[in-house]
Amino acid sequence: MSGPASSSSECRPAGVELRRIATNGVELNVAIAGEGPAVLLLHGFPHTWQVWDDVIGRLAERYRVVAPDMRGFGASTRAADGYDAGSLATDAAGLLDALGETSAAVVGIDAGSPPAFLLAMRRPGLVRRLVVMESLLGRLPGAEELLAGGPPWWFGFHAEPGLAENVLSGHEAEYVGWFLNSGTHGRGVRPGIRDAFVSAYTGGEALRCAFSYYRALHTSAQQIQDAVESARLTVPTMAIGAHPVGAALERQLRPVADHLEGHVVEDCGHIIPLDRPEALLGLLEPFLVADLRT
Repeated sequence: MSGPASSSSECRPAGVELRRIATNGVELNVAIAGEGPAVLLLHGFPHTWQVWDDVIGRLAERYRVVAPDMRGFGASTRAADGYDAGSLATDAAGLLDALGETSAAVVGIDAGSPPAFLLAMRRPGLVRRLVVMESLLGRLPGAEELLAGGPPWWFGFHAEPGLAENVLSGHEAEYVGWFLNSGTHGRGVRPGIRDAFVSAYTGGEALRCAFSYYRALHTSAQQIQDAVESARLTVPTMAIGAHPVGAALERQLRPVADHLEGHVVEDCGHIIPLDRPEALLGLLEPFLVADLRT
């Protein structure tokens, strides 16, 4: 496997400590803040742990927030393989074990949602509560309307081995910038966040790792299908949509989840934590605290 990417140099929220933690054959770059019950935050594409910058501070007032760069992203190990949702769920479980956490609320967005879901399915005793947002779970029914015209164009582009990284080399800033603008309805993100994301996705190896998530989608979908055929989702779960996923994720989860609530954030792009952090906190805080009240 390749070594870790270089750490980004931009400022991070006050109180956030960066640590390197070994799990499942890789080293993850992990942002940790606060004390209390653990909340694990799993980012997506094209993000790093810093997609949570605007929510970590508030959550850290009550919780121990754990936000890794997932395998292959940011300053974590650029592994040769292991980008399927099942392997990523194993990474997450190993990270919590390494930190001595026996339970956690798990929050995932985009590519972080399928591993969060599988972790809750496989280790319900470890996952206290589950939040998934702006993602689809494999081929589970419920997303037919969203996918009526086929999946987004970049899914096929990213899935072809070797193609996207060769085409995009030298144009990473423009490409990442397109997703950041699209994912915030054109509002964009702060320059420091944008620069950190561009840096994390610059270079052939960084792009290969990012696109490996798409190249593992078939495997991830089968893992999700196998999971729902053998068990139900028993942990309290919240599905959050915005644009473009909307309520499709909630519809996928409704037949397999015992305790589910769903929300759609209005006037919000795909990157909810950066586009509408206050709205997200307004949903997260009461949901996460519900089982901690005495």
